[in-house]
Amino acid sequence: MNASFVTQGNRLCDVGTDHGYIPIALVQEGIIPSALAMDVNEGPLERAKEHIREFHLESCIHTRLSDGVQALHPGEADSVLIAGMGGALTVRILSAGKDVLRSVKELILQPQSELDKVRRYLSENGYQIIQEDIVREDGKYYSVMKAVAGEMNEEREIYFQYGKLLLENAHPVLKEFLLQRKQMCENILEKMCREGRAEERTRERAQEIRREINQIQEALTYYDVQGNHGCS
Repeated sequence: MNASFVTQGNRLCDVGTDHGYIPIALVQEGIIPSALAMDVNEGPLERAKEHIREFHLESCIHTRLSDGVQALHPGEADSVLIAGMGGALTVRILSAGKDVLRSVKELILQPQSELDKVRRYLSENGYQIIQEDIVREDGKYYSVMKAVAGEMNEEREIYFQYGKLLLENAHPVLKEFLLQRKQMCENILEKMCREGRAEERTRERAQEIRREINQIQEALTYYDVQGNHGCS
């Protein structure tokens, strides 16, 4: 999914490349002419090198040991892909590499958690999300976003939590996620009420869950609007 967000003809920097499969696939499909496959650990980088050699792509894909984008130089890449990491780590990489990332055309991000932190960072640091998608694979939900230089007017908290474009497009997989998450929150809240524990920490947790349920209900109104339009 994340690979399809890379603009045709762009040079890619794949951060945390692991086995190097994404840049290999993109070069083979003719989507990108070249790539930098970077990882903070030597083990995955060696595996990526082996796979690159297997497909005889050494002239197109180069590997580089790097913590985030520290080893990336301005002008070396048009697209930067950061996938498979937590939201907090994604933000740390973006923040630490802020200067060099200004030289690239687009960011392709697939955080595994805390998506709101990533969206908030982008909004506060001169980026605009222009494309977003969510899929379900093996019972888990994965979101990916493309950001470019620009401004976002994320005036509602649910935009940070769930993605403005996904909501405005009434994405069906996001609705599935929201309904599943709402049911889980309600089940937890019901269990807490049954147990009747009065500790302050329990009360605070219950308040957090109620706030999340309210946010989900607010997000689901986007689907109510679409349904009403469909019947008119």
